[in-house]
Amino acid sequence: MLDIKTIRKDFPILNQKVNGKPLVYFDNAATSQKPKVVIDAITAYYQEINSNIHRGVHTLSQLATDAYEATRTKLKTQYNVKHIHEIIFTRGTTESINLVASSFTSLIKKDDEIIISALEHHSNIVPWQLLCDRTGAKLKVIPMNKIGELIISEFDKLLNKNTKIVAVSHVSNALGTINPIKEIIKKAHKFNAVVLIDGAQATPHMQVDFQDLDCDFYCASSHKMYGPTGIGFLYGKEDWLNKLTPYHGGGEMIKQVTFEKTTYADLPHKFEAGTPNIEAGIVFGEAIDYINKIGLDNIANYENELLVYATEKMLQIDGLKIYGTANKKASVISFNIGDIHPFDIGSIVDKLGFAVRTGHHCTQPIMAFFGIVGTIRASFSFYNTKEEIDAFVVALEKAKMMLS
Repeated sequence: MLDIKTIRKDFPILNQKVNGKPLVYFDNAATSQKPKVVIDAITAYYQEINSNIHRGVHTLSQLATDAYEATRTKLKTQYNVKHIHEIIFTRGTTESINLVASSFTSLIKKDDEIIISALEHHSNIVPWQLLCDRTGAKLKVIPMNKIGELIISEFDKLLNKNTKIVAVSHVSNALGTINPIKEIIKKAHKFNAVVLIDGAQATPHMQVDFQDLDCDFYCASSHKMYGPTGIGFLYGKEDWLNKLTPYHGGGEMIKQVTFEKTTYADLPHKFEAGTPNIEAGIVFGEAIDYINKIGLDNIANYENELLVYATEKMLQIDGLKIYGTANKKASVISFNIGDIHPFDIGSIVDKLGFAVRTGHHCTQPIMAFFGIVGTIRASFSFYNTKEEIDAFVVALEKAKMMLS
């Protein structure tokens, strides 16, 4: 059992008031709050070892380099990565996907096919559309059903010898659906297709094992995992990373530069041009340590308890409809109340201290599928409580009364 009262003390922001009301933060799918150990680590970096990395022989540079690379080592352990150089630091999930999509340009030709799913965030749609525009490849979409699950039988029909890349999310940010990615990966590999997994919404909530999944690429972001913004990672199998051309050019990613020719550095630096977000890279490691201290199994079990509780309580509100009722879900509830615009509900509950997300959540195709402009999204973390959910239901009832 988690000691939620003690855990909440680790997050200073939860103690404040918003609009004169105690803050209830239910926007964790957008970004998570940061524990004090993470906040303190940011200050410590700038006060104690601020320096550029990988290039200096002086002590501060070596200390900063060691701290930065320690996070890469933690990621290797966390996700059961075979080689440490298969971890590439990026600005986050979006850049990781763009890196792969851009670097595949020379390997994709006209009439090749790329498969994504109807549940994707725009970040896992647009980069593949751009790749198709550059190469003449065709984009195919795995459809979804009314409860927000992918129709795997239709995926089977899409797969063929022309399929080169399959890119799907591990967990839907809009609906919370946990996709059967291990099954998807296995099916895609039968056709020698490369599989990229958008793991932004999975890594904060569950244990992920890259060797068990056998994915070719996996992407995630620190800021979803109680760490700083501006840092994330791309995991890629060594063979594929060696085949791909660099996404960015500049310092750090070179072995030798002449005006006639440049040769690239070995992995992972081949894909890490320029001065990185050093502070965030170091502090990302602190966030990983904090997650492991709490325990991902403990987090998953408690957040599922919150999801079940909130679903039951919220459905007692007359006219409330939940979008995304998959059998396997993360702690996300996307909903509307009658014909009331989600923005109006969100604005009122904000005045009552509740932080929720409203709109299309960067998943306009999902909203079009349901024939709506958007939803209100409440997304829970392990520092949330059932008491907050009870108060949220009261706030929703009040908003409904005011807007009806």
